[in-house]
Amino acid sequence: MRFAVMQPYLFPYLGYYQLVHAVDEFVFYDDVTYIKGGYINRNNILCNGRSQRFTIPVIGMSSNKYIKDLNFDVNISKVLKTLEQAYRKAPFFELIFPIVHDVLSDDERNISHVTSRSISEIFKYLGSLKKFYYSSDLNYDREQSAADKLISISSCLKSKEYINSPGGKGLYDKEYFSNQGIKLNFIEVEDHAYRQGIDDFVPNLSIIDVLMWNDKEEVITLLDKYRLV
Repeated sequence: MRFAVMQPYLFPYLGYYQLVHAVDEFVFYDDVTYIKGGYINRNNILCNGRSQRFTIPVIGMSSNKYIKDLNFDVNISKVLKTLEQAYRKAPFFELIFPIVHDVLSDDERNISHVTSRSISEIFKYLGSLKKFYYSSDLNYDREQSAADKLISISSCLKSKEYINSPGGKGLYDKEYFSNQGIKLNFIEVEDHAYRQGIDDFVPNLSIIDVLMWNDKEEVITLLDKYRLV
């Protein structure tokens, strides 16, 4: 069984979903401190042929608080209107906008809950079943180093193959994990341009953009455009 661990982001870019796609079990790392200026509460969409940022405000935002202990603001009408205006002419708007609307307007405003739904609901839409966990619910050793925390999580899941995002190459050593009985690989995104209704492809947008312009089969094909190294 393969597993991966990542902070929960709000409708992140394709590469995040490829990481989930590549594993059997996925852990939302929500008992770590909130990162200001990251993608936990925002992302980019295509608007008038350009990348445009959307943001959901966080109540009492602080880098001294854990992700799991913070909530999103309830006022999302402006964001929903922006998304609708940007994609109402996209071919799969009628299918995707209700999913996005449902996630963003969830009555439960906890960040871990909303962001994790922005991942899990997409795989439900695609018909791909995954096991999702919150790190805050796991009985792993939180006093260890970053690498040993992951090794402890692997023990909780009884999984021996760990997939990490490319950013972990400078942090984690394959031999170190191997000595603990765990196979470590890193995922790399391959070229994945798709039609967007414009001449020039705009990369690194939220998965919302991918879903608005591609049917389920095309999305799954894009999810497969990765390699493990």
